[in-house]
Amino acid sequence: MTKIFLADKESTLNLGILLGETLTAGSVILLEGDLGAGKTTLVQGLGQGLSITEPIVSPTFTLINEYTEGRIPLYHLDLYRLEPQEVLNLNLEIYWEGIEVIPGIVAIEWSERMPYKPSTYINVLLTYGDEGSRQAEITPFNCIISDLIATK
Repeated sequence: MTKIFLADKESTLNLGILLGETLTAGSVILLEGDLGAGKTTLVQGLGQGLSITEPIVSPTFTLINEYTEGRIPLYHLDLYRLEPQEVLNLNLEIYWEGIEVIPGIVAIEWSERMPYKPSTYINVLLTYGDEGSRQAEITPFNCIISDLIATK
């Protein structure tokens, strides 16, 4: 696990940009954190890092937003309003397995509501700090990201 101090919203955005510039198609980011912790801000940074010009907004009501005009596609999912059984019915694995969609980066907000996870992913837990700061705890599962974070 890697812990990163994020002094402000801009730092959270910059972390997302770094991830967007360096991650490859097939990468899955599972985002956790309280309301307002910066999950959507991080995904907006991902979009910038992928050269997506379309505004990235939280898909709280639509569940899934697909952005395909960047370096690689970004699939942004938000499970906030769902129960685990409802998540099962979405067949989310089509996104990380590249079934029926062009392989891209999958970013899932409120991923703790998932009753199953992909075989490889990066878990990002965003927590509040003092005076508007945040902390990101980044834990890769069956993938390597620590070198990426340490060198940037």
